[in-house]
Amino acid sequence: MACLFGVKLTHSACNPVSCLGPIDNKILYSSFKKEPIQKNGSFSLNSLKASGERLESRLGERTRDQFRFLDCENGRRSSGGCWARCMAEGVEGGLFVGRREGGFLVEERFKVVALVAAVMCLCNADRVVMSVAIVPLAAKHGWSNSFLGIVQSSFLWGYMFSSVIGGALVDKYGGKRVITWGAALWSLATLLTPWAANHSTASLLAMRAFFGLAEGVALPSMNNLLARWFPAHERATAVGISMGGFQFGNVVGLLLAPLAMSLTGGISGPFFLFSSLGLLWVTIWASNVAHNPQESSSISTSELRLIQAGKPDSYVKKDKLPPLSLLLSKLPTWAIIFANITNNWGYFVLLSWMPVYFKTVYEVNLKQAAWFSAVPWGTMAISGYIAGTASDYLIKSGYSTTTTRKIMQSIGFIGPGIALLCLNFAKTPSVAAIFLTIALSLSSFSQAGFLLNMEDIAPQYSGFLHGISNSAGTLAAVTSTVGTGFFVQWLGSFQAFLTLTACLYFITAIFWNLYATGERVF
Repeated sequence: MACLFGVKLTHSACNPVSCLGPIDNKILYSSFKKEPIQKNGSFSLNSLKASGERLESRLGERTRDQFRFLDCENGRRSSGGCWARCMAEGVEGGLFVGRREGGFLVEERFKVVALVAAVMCLCNADRVVMSVAIVPLAAKHGWSNSFLGIVQSSFLWGYMFSSVIGGALVDKYGGKRVITWGAALWSLATLLTPWAANHSTASLLAMRAFFGLAEGVALPSMNNLLARWFPAHERATAVGISMGGFQFGNVVGLLLAPLAMSLTGGISGPFFLFSSLGLLWVTIWASNVAHNPQESSSISTSELRLIQAGKPDSYVKKDKLPPLSLLLSKLPTWAIIFANITNNWGYFVLLSWMPVYFKTVYEVNLKQAAWFSAVPWGTMAISGYIAGTASDYLIKSGYSTTTTRKIMQSIGFIGPGIALLCLNFAKTPSVAAIFLTIALSLSSFSQAGFLLNMEDIAPQYSGFLHGISNSAGTLAAVTSTVGTGFFVQWLGSFQAFLTLTACLYFITAIFWNLYATGERVF
């Protein structure tokens, strides 16, 4: 039996690209198409070796080292190719589930992405709780719409400052350690929020700022962990799953927060619930996940080799950060920064103001507003996964990384822009929910655009670059969150701000397509 990275080569079912990762289809298939197929549908071992020799001669030195052709019966190293024994444990690999004689084996990287998705869900649910709790708090304290926007944005004050520091810490210490401390601290801040609200407005603002300070490390940590644990041709799917958890946190928070408040008779219930879940996650994560695949005691040999072979570069992390002037001197960096600004602007407007929007425009009560607001976020979680798998499929099909990133980001900006313009003409809450759903669903394609692009152009400094762009994006989020309140109070409607946001989407989409690249820059 012959296989590539533990996947049996058959005439009818095997697509070598799906197990090898990003590689030119024409080179790969032209190397195999001349070889005869055995009666059982498999390539003969000798023909595979010949194909391997022909393929290696056509690949560059850097690419060649990433692909190993296997003699699964004998585990021999052939003089005609780079042969290794990745089937030492008898696993035939799929994306996340391997097959072993006698049953199935859940691969270690699936456990990692499942736990990352879980903490991203809690990360966003903890934010959303305040979006629901702020309605009764505003009624209790008599806050105006403009001051309500200040309270909503207080989370972003700390978030903005921790992004760069958190990104640098992730590059130095790795995503596992940083996300562990981050989740523990933001869960503690969530637990203490009701006490702060009862004490004073200043205490509430300070606690929300501390909460944002702890949560600022979440996205850089996620990117770092997934880059360590996934080969390049699976990374977009892994990000889609993780960000799907993040968006699902909106659904969980928007639906459970009103229920928890009604059961406890106050705002304390949801904060206690989600902080407890966060501390439970920290306990499970710290004891079950390794810093990287090489340090894992439970990963199989075949999965480890698959991960290592699918890396675009075997670079070594540097201790020193690059000069900020160097990063900012390149237009691809600015494409990422502007994309992050636009994405955060639109995202936080919708996150913070949708319950208020439905209550103000359509006179929908708090519990109904939570349902209307939650549905779009649920579909966004699904569409984010679709975006990730579509991105990986395009790369496997031979599209360049640059083209793939531009396609995904164009969908992620132009689609929401059109939907927000249409939202201005909605006459019923049901129609408004449909347009809101379309806007958020298509915006999730940005996850396979600028969010992945940081690892493309600066793999050694992706955490630092993420921190810089996220700080700029957070400043935009503060502006949009506070600005929405002033616009609504000044003009008496949401239409002007929705139109402004749509125009920002269109302008940034043009800039992205002009200057973004999927090639390594730093």
